[in-house]
Amino acid sequence: MITRLNLILTGVLIACALAVVTSQHKARKLYVELQQEQEHEKRFEVEWGQLQLEQSTWAMHTRIEQIATQQLRMRAPVAARIQVVPAEGMQVVPRTNVPAVPPVGMEAKK
Repeated sequence: MITRLNLILTGVLIACALAVVTSQHKARKLYVELQQEQEHEKRFEVEWGQLQLEQSTWAMHTRIEQIATQQLRMRAPVAARIQVVPAEGMQVVPRTNVPAVPPVGMEAKK
């Protein structure tokens, strides 16, 4: 009877030991995977910072203005040709100090 009980307990002990070894192995594999993913995260953060810096450089007002004037031959309009179009629902306040500008193509001939 005792021998039988010892065999059963030995079997349970071996099963528990195998379960511990298996769980430790899985935990180590998961920890290694976690470290690799953290390294990926660090690389992505560095790349994100570089991309933000690059975007801010490309979108600088002086750079855009330089390209518009040099490559596209654009220029700022004179103040008399600027018209402000109000958004829907906004009240229009007439400006008295700026002369009215006729639509493009309808300018008065001199």
